[in-house]
Amino acid sequence: MLSALKSWPATAAALLACLTLSAVVPAAAEEFPSKSLTFIVPYAPGGPLDGMARLLAEKVKPDLGTVVVENRPGAGGNIGASIAAKANPDGYTLVMGAVAINAINPWLYEKLPFDPVTSFAPVALVASVPNVLVLNSEFAQSNNINSVSDLVAYAKQHADKLNFASGGNGSAGHLAGELLNVRAGIKTVHVPYAGAAPAKLALLSGQVNFMFDNLASAAPLIADNKVKALAVTTLNRSSALPDLPTMEQAGINKFDLGTWFGVFTTGGTPKAVVDKLNAAYTKALQDPAVRKNLLTMGSESKPTTPEEFAELVKHDLAKYKEIVEVSGAKLF
Repeated sequence: MLSALKSWPATAAALLACLTLSAVVPAAAEEFPSKSLTFIVPYAPGGPLDGMARLLAEKVKPDLGTVVVENRPGAGGNIGASIAAKANPDGYTLVMGAVAINAINPWLYEKLPFDPVTSFAPVALVASVPNVLVLNSEFAQSNNINSVSDLVAYAKQHADKLNFASGGNGSAGHLAGELLNVRAGIKTVHVPYAGAAPAKLALLSGQVNFMFDNLASAAPLIADNKVKALAVTTLNRSSALPDLPTMEQAGINKFDLGTWFGVFTTGGTPKAVVDKLNAAYTKALQDPAVRKNLLTMGSESKPTTPEEFAELVKHDLAKYKEIVEVSGAKLF
């Protein structure tokens, strides 16, 4: 009995240590987030990605706390993406990635400051939005162009006389125009602008004949008959414009180009943290205000797991490698 009593302090101390450790481990795992998060938008303020990032930052507050949105534009989105890629892999730095940054740029630039797969941990797909082929209304009306086949026929009759705008060399709009040239066997001239906004102004003023624009920004112009829409660039029709055919339905084979964007964090971030971020953003994407905003872009929210989003990135990396090679587009 005496020996048992003498050993009690050591036994109690060991038991207390075990209880303390078991209490501390779950607490440590639940600490994230313990400070504000930074959400990098690799484009200038005012665009659809910037607006969506700020809306989501408000909607995830109940689960993640303060999320500070920072615009870091430049180099086709590579500057902002590289900041997120080089951050600590702890989930406190997020970036609004996009098909251009994560699936197209790796094939356009000889060297990138990040790896498109290992430098990022996909969190959640926010939206997939079709692009749409739109013409200057006066040009379309005066030349009786009401379909993609009409446009192709006109281009073949007026070699090198057609031109198309894009938001810059290597943009999705640029690739779409070059792909049309290759698939339809025509030759139109690319006119790059410093962003989609000035490209649209050039289209509306008649400086260029057509462009492939994001449906989100083209929809109001289509509704007001300021531009003539001919087809969407994805394999499926858009619920926002169900009467508009796809490029393939319009006779252009192997034409599948869309725009998606989503939330990433730094590669190597612990899975538990990525899953918590995914849960918060998935919840936010179900919010009525977010869904309404996405519908104006011609998209509906289709939340994904991090693993599903990662598969989309890998799939599109392979797809756009071929498209860039076929188009001949290159940036250095």
